Amino acid sequence: MTLQEAAAQADALALEGSERELAELRAKWSDDLESAARSQDFRERAVAFRAIGQFRWRQKEELLRRGLDDESPAARGSALLSLELLSRDHPSTINSVRPLLHNLASVDGNAAVRRLAIVCLRNGSPQRETIVLLDGLAEDDEADQELRNAAAKVSQTLKRKPKPQARK
Repeated sequence: MTLQEAAAQADALALEGSERELAELRAKWSDDLESAARSQDFRERAVAFRAIGQFRWRQKEELLRRGLDDESPAARGSALLSLELLSRDHPSTINSVRPLLHNLASVDGNAAVRRLAIVCLRNGSPQRETIVLLDGLAEDDEADQELRNAAAKVSQTLKRKPKPQARK
């Protein structure tokens, strides 16, 4: 079985709620995933970064952070897909890498990576600087239409989210 196949199996186990089997699969594939994430081959790195999300592997979030800085758009995109999956119920996952996501959404050379970064921001807290950035991207006449639409949609979603309560 390959890492990609194991990740697909892990995703199915996670969807079924089979925590014990998922934990066993994580233990079995941990070293292979770490090795693939450090590979010279961008395709192996992309599979590894995508697998982190499929394994629902929160302990590997630091590897995802590295994936966001990867030279390969495929690896960055895979890291973003995993980040989006892991952050659906945990805004802190996005909040911890918000500056990186802002940078990717604004200046990454790959349009798909920029859109994925914008989609990830949807799962974070509705912070003012993110909404201002997204509104600016949505109004940028030089940006591609899909990027502008994604930015506008995520901005509206964040504006409707309740603001986090201040701690007393």
